[in-house]
Amino acid sequence: MTTDQDLPLDSQAIPARFVSKGIDITTKKDQGVMKVVKRKGQDGDRPMIGDKVTVHYTGKLLTGQTFDSSRERKESFSFNVGKGQVLKAWDMGVLSMQRGEVCLLLCKPEYAYGCAGNPDKIPSNSVVIFEMELLNFEGELLTDDRGIMRRIKVKGDSFISPNDGASVQVHLEGRCDGQLFDSRDVSFTVGEGEDSGIPLGVDRAMDKMQKGECCVLHLQPKYGFGAEGRPEFKIGPDKELEYEVTLKDFQRAKESWEMDLNEKLDLAPGVKHKGNQYFKDGHFYQAIVQYHRIISWLEMECGSGIEQHKRIKECLVMAHLNLAMCFLKLKEFSQVIDNCNKVIEIDETNEKALYRRGEARLLRNEFSLAMADFQRVLQVSPQNRAARSQISICQSKIKEHDELDKRTYANMFQKFAERDAKLLDLG
Repeated sequence: MTTDQDLPLDSQAIPARFVSKGIDITTKKDQGVMKVVKRKGQDGDRPMIGDKVTVHYTGKLLTGQTFDSSRERKESFSFNVGKGQVLKAWDMGVLSMQRGEVCLLLCKPEYAYGCAGNPDKIPSNSVVIFEMELLNFEGELLTDDRGIMRRIKVKGDSFISPNDGASVQVHLEGRCDGQLFDSRDVSFTVGEGEDSGIPLGVDRAMDKMQKGECCVLHLQPKYGFGAEGRPEFKIGPDKELEYEVTLKDFQRAKESWEMDLNEKLDLAPGVKHKGNQYFKDGHFYQAIVQYHRIISWLEMECGSGIEQHKRIKECLVMAHLNLAMCFLKLKEFSQVIDNCNKVIEIDETNEKALYRRGEARLLRNEFSLAMADFQRVLQVSPQNRAARSQISICQSKIKEHDELDKRTYANMFQKFAERDAKLLDLG
């Protein structure tokens, strides 16, 4: 590792040393960031733009004075490289490194702290030195469940991305277990990629991409072809996929604020129909995208009259009920309850919302709450046989749960009594 002794005491000699032994890693080749490798890293790939990287670093002035160090704090530092989250020199330096590599970066002010410096630590227009160690890196996670990981090979040329409903033109190459199974240019509508044989994960990554970007997407089965696989591609069930995707061009769909209320209400039935088609085909995640579009358009609308208000209410109730049904199929019961609650806020006697919330609560073993929901269903619709049947199930489950509690506590008290008796005998 680099120590103070590794740096020349003469601050004038330091830049000369980097020029003679280092390499210029700037795109302009202006010697703004000079790099010297202290320890080679592991053979293999390097970080790509957007990767989450973890580093240790020590920052010094040319005098040798340390102004910041993760090692002194005994805490590594993570960021998404190439995204402008850190100094320009860091982005450039880390993108050039391999896992385990240690290097020194000599950074001119325009690639570091500029004319402002850092009060009390770094004077204005300071040349600084960083010792960097790349501990680890992984692709950028696009979903909370780690189902879609992106690694950017070529950065796009704008900050605008496609949105749901946008028309996109892409080139894609799909691989499974290293074997190429799909290579084509294809145009599709974001949110409706399934119609063109596009996996959910590729479709959902579109709104993170820019025109001209080329990235590699690692998809877990949920975001690939799922448990069904894709026979036409000879992809079996529950397979992880890798797609290289280039976004060649796109035309954004209108955002909610760009449409008037009548346009939104006129478009909603078509989006609902598309969602219903996906639901019937078992593509529940794709259906969810469609129903969410309707909600995003209308949830903040009030309407200018009774008729518009009625149509808004009907559309929102429909979308939330259908979302609840999708999440029920996916066993995401908290989402079922949330969407049913949204409906009940609009219509507190909605039979379907009360029933589906009861189903979700029953499946979460919330038997008393579930029974209360089914009882409310009967208040709304006394002839609902399914609700009566569910109440019987809830009562049976509550009884089983109470009996289990009694046995548990009885055994626990018996063990306490036996322990106390032994203690008395010993006395």
